[in-house]
Amino acid sequence: MEARDAELKKDLDATVQTRKELGAEYESALLESFLEKVEQRMNSTVDRRVRRQLAEAQMANARGGRASQSSVDGWGERFGFGMVSLILAIPLSAIGAVNAGLAGLFITWAGIVGVNTVHSMRGFPRFGRSRRRDQSDSDWEE
Repeated sequence: MEARDAELKKDLDATVQTRKELGAEYESALLESFLEKVEQRMNSTVDRRVRRQLAEAQMANARGGRASQSSVDGWGERFGFGMVSLILAIPLSAIGAVNAGLAGLFITWAGIVGVNTVHSMRGFPRFGRSRRRDQSDSDWEE
């Protein structure tokens, strides 16, 4: 990268020197030529980045998108969700007990257990959401 920056700096210096030698009447042509070189450099950089991103996307698709899926369905997320639900269970229990007594408390805890059960089972294909088996998700079963 520094070599390319040095080359661009060398081109700029040459353009400035040429302008000094030829005079102001050639200034616009010299600047236009230099800007074309900068534009070509930018286009090649953008093309290289786009090709790299496309290659990374193709590799992710070839792997079945498992890298991003494993981090989403990981143990840490389920643990964090469980902790947050337990923290929220305290005020929810109080609200349920105050408004509906013991029955409200049981209903509140049944809801908390239900939400946590559904969330924890979503990583298991047979219990959580049903998914069709296709080419990009070959390790999921029907």
